Amino acid sequence: MNIIEVKNLKKYFGKIKAVDDISFSVKKGEIFGFLGPNGAGKTTTIRLFLDFIRPTSGQAFIKGLDCQKDSVEIKKYVGYLSGEIRLYDKWSGKEHIEFIENTRGKSKIKKELIRKLDFNPKMRAKYLSSGNKQKLGLILALMHQPEVLILDEPTLGLDPLLQNTIYEILEDFRKQGTTVFMSSHNLPEVERVCDRAGIIKEGKIVGIETIEQLGEKRLRRIEVQFKDKYKKSDFKFNGVENIEEIADGLILTVRGDIDPVVKKLAKYKLHDLEISHATLEDVFLEFYQH
Repeated sequence: MNIIEVKNLKKYFGKIKAVDDISFSVKKGEIFGFLGPNGAGKTTTIRLFLDFIRPTSGQAFIKGLDCQKDSVEIKKYVGYLSGEIRLYDKWSGKEHIEFIENTRGKSKIKKELIRKLDFNPKMRAKYLSSGNKQKLGLILALMHQPEVLILDEPTLGLDPLLQNTIYEILEDFRKQGTTVFMSSHNLPEVERVCDRAGIIKEGKIVGIETIEQLGEKRLRRIEVQFKDKYKKSDFKFNGVENIEEIADGLILTVRGDIDPVVKKLAKYKLHDLEISHATLEDVFLEFYQH
């Protein structure tokens, strides 16, 4: 069952095609990553979902409800985290939480979320750091256990430990049947938490992949320096797309699974080893080339 349906959705601002004829769907209980650089159209798409702006043409549906005609009804089922969180400066975190409870009912999990995110609800919003504002925004989006979560860059400004906490929370929600649509410009994050990813650039969807498919296509750069002599020919096997010689070592460009390369390297004594992930631009180039 599809919870989110997008059909030929367009949003033009004059000559700028912010969202350019995109179509995709998100299944119930799925964590769907919307991956792209800043300015790709991620936030505009989310704003169209929530009827903050109207499309030039096309339609979007959440739980079978039209995002324009049924926007009030849709908001009953959705928890939303904005990419630009706006809070009332004079209110504490506790007062923000109470306001949401007054409109949507008491939360059974607010204390657990506050604990997991290590958030101080007594502090006024005007004194919160950007990271703590992000924590509060997440609590407000999650606390009423919505059927659908729409999150715009949910881990932005958070340290790696808290990012992992967010991933665990989202996984718990998914197990309860929640559908998650999250935008991100962070490729490792999407690989870590999502089931599928829609890749958007300049308003167009350039690919929709399972995480396994994305992993098979992605490239990694392995820079290695050897303590002893080595054979360049040892690394000429399937998956190694390029070998560049450097002082005392090699730079290997590897597609997909790097285990065979790591096993081969284990036979040598190494001075240094560095593995870096493909950039978003590498991923986009890969899709454009095929």
